[in-house]
Amino acid sequence: MSAERLERMCQDSIEDIPRDNLVDIRGVKIDSSLPGTLRMLQYIEQIQNPYNFLCDGTPVHISFVDEEKELSKVLTGYFCALK
Repeated sequence: MSAERLERMCQDSIEDIPRDNLVDIRGVKIDSSLPGTLRMLQYIEQIQNPYNFLCDGTPVHISFVDEEKELSKVLTGYFCALK
């Protein structure tokens, strides 16, 4: 899979992708005895679109930000804001 294709997938809106084109992540099986690079390739081959997929029938879109915040600090801020 090319970097250009991955970039296009990242930009796709989950609402614009027909559900029939999304793979349910629950069906993805990874051989844990493989090295990390091969596990990643196995995942991408099975999931087809690592940014848009289904989880128990629910459409999921994954995105990442360039900010370098630690998860623990983000969660602490979130829960403090709920008070």
